[in-house]
Amino acid sequence: MRVLVTGNMGYVGSELVKVLRREIAGVYLAGFDSGFFAHCLTTEKRAPETNLDCQYFGDIRSIPDSLLKDMDAVIHLAAVSNDPIGNKFESITEDINFKASVDLARRAAEQGVGRFVFASSCSMYGFAGEEARKEKDALNPLTAYARSKAATEQALESLCASSATCMTSLRFSTACGMSDRLRLDLVLNDFVASALSTGNITVLSDGTPWRPLIDVKDMARAMLWALRRDTEQTGHYVAVNVGSDEQNYQVRDLANAVASALPGTTVSINTAAPPDKRSYRVDFSLYKELAPDHQPQVMLAQSIRELVEGMQALDFTDENFRLSGLMRLNTLENHIAERRLSRELYWL
Repeated sequence: MRVLVTGNMGYVGSELVKVLRREIAGVYLAGFDSGFFAHCLTTEKRAPETNLDCQYFGDIRSIPDSLLKDMDAVIHLAAVSNDPIGNKFESITEDINFKASVDLARRAAEQGVGRFVFASSCSMYGFAGEEARKEKDALNPLTAYARSKAATEQALESLCASSATCMTSLRFSTACGMSDRLRLDLVLNDFVASALSTGNITVLSDGTPWRPLIDVKDMARAMLWALRRDTEQTGHYVAVNVGSDEQNYQVRDLANAVASALPGTTVSINTAAPPDKRSYRVDFSLYKELAPDHQPQVMLAQSIRELVEGMQALDFTDENFRLSGLMRLNTLENHIAERRLSRELYWL
């Protein structure tokens, strides 16, 4: 099997390529990445790109057709990665996350690629109240990032109807866990970093918003399933919530779990905060039915433990980590300030 992974040098991609190399015998792995975060390594081991047969650098808005030719599958991770970046670069988020993603899928189909796996997001459910959202429920994307994912899914389903390419939209829960390119602009990772560096976790909301979680290792397992899924059982196109019902948490529960794992940590919750509109519980029964052998295995306690161990190995003590390059928006803004990147996120 020949697989191209876009965005392979990010938080999730760095873990994914290790899993694909380990789990698929004889696989040919190629990566395509802008390199924005190539230097953001948080490991003392080998660089994850050594798991690839070939690494290409370029902008996803102009990926050449030649890289798609003869590929059996494309796993598409490349994206403006979260709400803060999406809010700062709203039009670019649409260009990269939506327009470039659909163009990539279309050209992959034209080149005869058999499988296209799209990293989507449960954030599309927006403010969804207490009832767990299923795939057929209405979407309520509240941010540029969420809107880009919803629009791409709609376009992929339409494209798939007239294409021989099997397409899968994986609506991932909120990512967490240790990675060779760790991000701290994720709720659980932020809480662990705060506890380690200050001994305190400050919850800016009232702690009640719901967040489903999934460890990066289990995200990789889901993408492995998408490469192999039986289309006779699951259909030519499928959009599926990826996570587990046991991993639907309120934000205050996450803070308290981290504090329990690191005795002496205090938790401060802003009970007077206005409601956080990004609150959603998610139903994962379809994923459990379709992918029984690829269900999440890394539960909250293990994710916390591996984050603590990984960050302690780095001697992490930075109380000002929210100003560091471990927050992806900071890295982009630093590139721009140093005139390495344009404000349209092209290398200069």
